[in-house]
Amino acid sequence: MTNLLGRPLRILVAEDDALIALDLVDALETFGCVAAGPVATVKAALEHADDTANAIDGALLDLDLRGQRSYPVAAALMRRNIPFAFTSGYGLEAIEPAFRAYPCLLKPTNRSDLLAVLRGFLSPTADPPQDLAGPDAQIA
Repeated sequence: MTNLLGRPLRILVAEDDALIALDLVDALETFGCVAAGPVATVKAALEHADDTANAIDGALLDLDLRGQRSYPVAAALMRRNIPFAFTSGYGLEAIEPAFRAYPCLLKPTNRSDLLAVLRGFLSPTADPPQDLAGPDAQIA
């Protein structure tokens, strides 16, 4: 999956569960993307979000990274107009209202849901999905 510059999308993976992180990286690579990370802390994710030399095109943010909410990372990405989606086992209700307009992939993440989010990253003017249905979701 390439961006408008004709190169693969570089997607930050911020996930503190190693198995889930590896699965997300594998899915991204299957879709032709390049994974940045994975990283397991808010601090490391912020470093990637602020790294203009190795700019990212989007991010997948675990809502809870080692006991810390990923909102500071989301805010940094918003300031830079970088699209992102949360990943969560808790659902949309666990996300602070100010961030609920952004996609939330339910864990375990369904690859078709992930692909839909990545396509949304390519067309930022499109309305993002709000809360995807998780492992049994169907993409029309």
